[in-house]
Amino acid sequence: MTGPDKKKLYPKENIKTICFISNLPKRPNVEIGEYTYYNDNKKSPEKFYDNIEHHYEFLGDKLIIGKFCAIAEGVRFIMNGANHRMEGITTYPFNIFGGGWEKVTPTIEELPFKGDTVVGNDVWIGQNVTIMPGVKVGDGAIIAANSTVVKNVEPYTIYGGNPAKFIKKRFSDEKIELLLELKWWNWDEEKIIDNLEMLTSEFGLAQLK
Repeated sequence: MTGPDKKKLYPKENIKTICFISNLPKRPNVEIGEYTYYNDNKKSPEKFYDNIEHHYEFLGDKLIIGKFCAIAEGVRFIMNGANHRMEGITTYPFNIFGGGWEKVTPTIEELPFKGDTVVGNDVWIGQNVTIMPGVKVGDGAIIAANSTVVKNVEPYTIYGGNPAKFIKKRFSDEKIELLLELKWWNWDEEKIIDNLEMLTSEFGLAQLK
């Protein structure tokens, strides 16, 4: 028994709505872990990069997504290039229109910068979720469909809403601690195959100790 070929764009050649996005052409400042997939029934999942908005290489912010994440269609990542200066009377970006207005072009240091956007491993992001700049989503988290995530999400928690708020922890604190130590997503393929039943059942969770 072998798992899907992690080097193929489409893990199932007859299904073109799901792809392993780590196998898309590389893009600067985007890092995506193995087996993380994007599912889109409306347009080709190869268009995943279109969902990363306002991402300008000169700003240097990164989008980092871990392994074994499930990303539904319509998920958007808003990056730091969307930010406007906020310390003045107005937030209007005069400089981008020229005509002499460029004299108030801000330096990179003057623009709000919230850092890299980081999604951990084994994260499930529901349909039409928006993740704002600099947000950190912990391992094993679930983001409900149609949510807007504006603050960090702790590991193995469920968040939802606009703005997304904590709903509940998936497991007890003790189980979460054990899962974060387990880091099953770093196992080799053979070990994952040997432990599929444990990874996908309540029985397996009960064996953690």
